[in-house]
Amino acid sequence: MSVAYSSTRVEVAIVGGGPAGLMLSHLLHSAGIDNTVIDNRSVTAIENTHRAGILERDSVRLLVESGVSDRVLREGQEHRGIDLRFGGASHRIDFQDAVGASCWLYPQTEVFADLHRARVRDGGDLRYGVTGTEVLDVRDEPRVRCVGADGRPQEIRADLVIGADGSRSVCRGLVGGATRYFREYPFAWFGVLVEAPPSAPELIYARSEQGFALISQRTRTVQRMYFQCDPSEDPSAWSDDRIWDQLQTRLAGTDGFTLREGPVIERTVLPFRSFVQTPMRHGRLLLAGDAAHTVPPTGAKGLNLALADVRVLAEAVERGLRGGDDDALTRYTDRALARVWKAQHFSYWMTTLLHRVASASDFDERRQLGELDSIVGSAAGTAYLAEGYTGWPNS
Repeated sequence: MSVAYSSTRVEVAIVGGGPAGLMLSHLLHSAGIDNTVIDNRSVTAIENTHRAGILERDSVRLLVESGVSDRVLREGQEHRGIDLRFGGASHRIDFQDAVGASCWLYPQTEVFADLHRARVRDGGDLRYGVTGTEVLDVRDEPRVRCVGADGRPQEIRADLVIGADGSRSVCRGLVGGATRYFREYPFAWFGVLVEAPPSAPELIYARSEQGFALISQRTRTVQRMYFQCDPSEDPSAWSDDRIWDQLQTRLAGTDGFTLREGPVIERTVLPFRSFVQTPMRHGRLLLAGDAAHTVPPTGAKGLNLALADVRVLAEAVERGLRGGDDDALTRYTDRALARVWKAQHFSYWMTTLLHRVASASDFDERRQLGELDSIVGSAAGTAYLAEGYTGWPNS
């Protein structure tokens, strides 16, 4: 029995309506390129999914200068540095002093909210809550089929399809002849949201004999914290007291620093993985963000890489569709991956710098501490970390 699809035609169909997909949609709209965004999640589900909240300086600039919102400047928290904590003491990495840049604490849910409001304001064609998404004929005449939230079959015909549909991408596997690079890690992060005041004005990255810990913030009353754990840990088996004991132990030191405690309201285990797929184009299909690459969260690069991808991709799409420069679409892979591999290295470096491996020898332990000492005791070392963390200038 044939299915009757309600058909529409646009220049670009974007699969994935998170921050990457919405930012691309916004940039294309600003360039006069009509597009449609679909996502199998509801807007409410995305708004209630807590993700990383550190924005590089150019990510902030993109939000503001593209006309999405300046709320990040009004409500986000500018961070001019971080603390590296090891050997029982904190060592501040001053971003402004080292490279004249800052980053902003601004939850990904707020980035999504700003982008969603901007696309609704501008009359964007946004279709959330779809099911059964299929991407067809990507070599020459791409189509996207799905069932809308109203239960009606839909077909979107487009000149280009963009897969911005995250690490479980339905588009990724359509890239023929792709090469995939992986790195698996023997640990994960135990992440918690806690009802408590901030324990520090900026993020603390701690390395201890018990393992890594990260102390972040969320609001004046709710904080985000992580500690290194085994990937097989069951979060439900951990009591509040046991969680706080782990965190306090990993932050303990000669300066008497302690965390401000409160009820744990959310707990989860986040596995670590590095992944890159190349190329990021196949026929009339292109990938962006987590659909093409993922990084460990240590360097706060995931969302920032996705936004950097779509900034480059929007330019390539405009040249391809408006300027007749199909090579611009082909060059997109190399342009995007140049930054991706720098971020992969930085994230891997930050991860191996701060995490303990069960098989580590005494030599490994001492070498790791020596590397941390070299960073905090050297202007060049501090500048390298600060530049990578706040983001390399866009090219």
